[in-house]
Amino acid sequence: MLTADTDWWPAPAKLNLMLRVVGCRPDGYHLLQTVFRFVDYGDRIAFRIRSDGAIRRPLGNAAVPESEDLMVRAARLLQQQAGLSLGADISLVKNIPMGGGLGGGSSDAATVLVALNRLWQVDYSLEKLAELGLRLGADVPVFVRGQAAWAEGVGELLTPLRMPPAWYLVVVPDCHVSTADVFNDPQLTRNAPRTTIRDFLAGSQVNDCLPVVLNHYPEVAAAVRWLETFAPARLTGTGGAVFAEFAGEAEARRVLQQVPDLYKAFVARGLDSSPLLERVAGRNPYPETSSGG
Repeated sequence: MLTADTDWWPAPAKLNLMLRVVGCRPDGYHLLQTVFRFVDYGDRIAFRIRSDGAIRRPLGNAAVPESEDLMVRAARLLQQQAGLSLGADISLVKNIPMGGGLGGGSSDAATVLVALNRLWQVDYSLEKLAELGLRLGADVPVFVRGQAAWAEGVGELLTPLRMPPAWYLVVVPDCHVSTADVFNDPQLTRNAPRTTIRDFLAGSQVNDCLPVVLNHYPEVAAAVRWLETFAPARLTGTGGAVFAEFAGEAEARRVLQQVPDLYKAFVARGLDSSPLLERVAGRNPYPETSSGG
């Protein structure tokens, strides 16, 4: 039973600050260059350890069947890998919108791996957990490792980055963008010239998926047009969330107050280190979720 004293673990959202599609592997996976940055907004997950080995989700995302939930799959993967007889009840308070390119499912799975590694006393290294996470999805390792990063390959080859302070206004249209459809679209650029970390830090922040998403999702196109009236608008991942960067919180919140009612929106601070790492270190940095609009 969840109470005011429930021990919550953080599962932060992420933004892709740029995304280039630079090739394809023989197995069909796309080769990417991207930058992941965490924000101080996300989901909350609580655990109750079971002695009967069962993995249950008493509270979670009703839109996702329990058997398909990445949290449940992550717990079962760790349980099987470690040969454990322990189980867990996993309860999720969902704040990250689905289908927005904000990494909610991947972040939830990473938090389950890291938290149960501690609570079940498995004691795997973060690298070992990241290897397990890659079986669940290409974005899971960056959430496990917990450092903002330049990423290559399918998103698993990570170089930690430190970036200037920034606040972001994130606007989420009422539509679910299919990542598979975007990557399968014949109009998607698949041979973009490779860029560098230096180019990114100098301002090269193109998202190759943006033209495809704007073409197929008018709701995203409308959100981009609205946000562009205040600041340069960018797409995170394949979307459909779009965001703009601001130097300060006050300016971001001023624009937040003007967001049309048809959009979900929130203001969040960019983080180079995930709240999950702070939690593992024994601190409880989980942000209040009241920054949303």
